[in-house]
Amino acid sequence: MKYCDFNGCGNKIDRGYYCEDHKRSRKSVLRKRKKKDIYHHDNKQFYNSKPWKNMRSLVYQRERGCCQKCGRFIFGRQAHVHHEIPIKDDPTLKLDENNLKLLCPKCHTDEENKDDKGKIFPSYFG
Repeated sequence: MKYCDFNGCGNKIDRGYYCEDHKRSRKSVLRKRKKKDIYHHDNKQFYNSKPWKNMRSLVYQRERGCCQKCGRFIFGRQAHVHHEIPIKDDPTLKLDENNLKLLCPKCHTDEENKDDKGKIFPSYFG
């Protein structure tokens, strides 16, 4: 017998780390896993490549670290570079500087979940 590892809990347990009061449910663990898979990892190898890291850095410098949608300053991992035309639609544009924009995590989630994409480059096509 040993004590539950939860801070300040005095319940004794036979096995594991936590008592029944502090044990995480299986559903919450699965929910956390699903949350991590928000972004598609079909192109994981591309996102780890040196050309992508260089282009990502270039876009960050071009925008001076500010989100192009809300204008908030973003630093480090919070800076997301978004493809206007997704890689799965046109792989030739994956390293095109004009197809990329810098977004904060909130704006990037909004852009990814937008149903109606509308016009991609409205200033060019009117």
